[in-house]
Amino acid sequence: MQVPLLDLKAQYAPLREEIRAVIDEVCDAQYFILGPKVVAFEAETAAYCDTKAAIGASSGSDALIISLMALDIGPGDAVITTPYTFFATVGAIARVGATPVFVDIDPVTFNIDPAAIRNLLANWPDRFAGLTPRAIMPVHLYGQCADMDPIMELAKEHDLAVIEDGAQAIGSEYPSASGTQKAGAIGTTGCFSFFPSKNLGGFGDGGLVTTQDEALAEKLSQLRNHGMNPRYYHKMVGGNFRLDAIQAAVLSVKLRHLDEWHASRRKNAATYTAGFEGSAVQTPTMVYADAGVEHPHIFNQFIIRAPNRDAVKAHITEKEIGNDIYYPLCLHMQECFAGLGYEAGAFPVAEKAAGEVLALPVYPELTEEMQDYVVKSVLEAI
Repeated sequence: MQVPLLDLKAQYAPLREEIRAVIDEVCDAQYFILGPKVVAFEAETAAYCDTKAAIGASSGSDALIISLMALDIGPGDAVITTPYTFFATVGAIARVGATPVFVDIDPVTFNIDPAAIRNLLANWPDRFAGLTPRAIMPVHLYGQCADMDPIMELAKEHDLAVIEDGAQAIGSEYPSASGTQKAGAIGTTGCFSFFPSKNLGGFGDGGLVTTQDEALAEKLSQLRNHGMNPRYYHKMVGGNFRLDAIQAAVLSVKLRHLDEWHASRRKNAATYTAGFEGSAVQTPTMVYADAGVEHPHIFNQFIIRAPNRDAVKAHITEKEIGNDIYYPLCLHMQECFAGLGYEAGAFPVAEKAAGEVLALPVYPELTEEMQDYVVKSVLEAI
């Protein structure tokens, strides 16, 4: 049996006519960049994320970049983040000339550890003495929010911005002491990716920045369009970070189904968890499951931990089961960041995770038969 890691054709089939219709609308209008479709999608996503504004961007990576640009973060500034995430998180920091400073992760959620952030700020490393801490960039990894209340407290205490990397977590909820909050609605900005493999995926690259600050939203809107307002007048240097109308139209259709897809992914995750119960396979923990939120985890990925991960991966690959490692090498160990001075062992929790994690198929269209086959195949390897 073949079980792909993700089956976008199965998602597209029931939406085909609806999506083709809105693409035709864009083609008939010949308005391909920004425009009414983007404005409508921005309003829809702002409402969905419970934010005052949403600004469409060309990718999740560019959403991070314009957030940093809008906050005037650059050379001489430090951004505190996790070494255990996709490259774009830290790449954006480097692209604006700022310096990423890492802390370790929580062993249960894989998200940045607030206690480690507090310790870093209290014991700032000598080699970064010339840098000014300006922001914290937590990542809501795999679809579950980082522990944001203590992060926001630290940010307030040290006058830091908070840029949420919610690329994998649109719609996930956090049980704040002040009430339920959605990913992207908590920090200074929230950044999302619409890469096709995301729960809300487009027909190419696309991204979004959310914020509760309307003045900052205006600045972000200008920065994504060469810093221009009005046309041909530039008060700042921005870039070409605009969202295409076709992407916005497709995403508007998919947004209406998103919560249903989230629920299906959680159902599939529960099936896996039951199937692996009593084995050596460690399954994800929904840390907010009993906190009264509807979407404690959206399972952009379903991640297991196995002590013989590479053998499991080889076996299920042979069984034609899609899988992947998110992520095999922590960012502080990447060659391009060697100049930061980190060595192996600097972040043991993250490094241990990198050697044990494996993503299994969890998309909504999975059948019970397919999941049974996945569980059986993994257990054979274990």
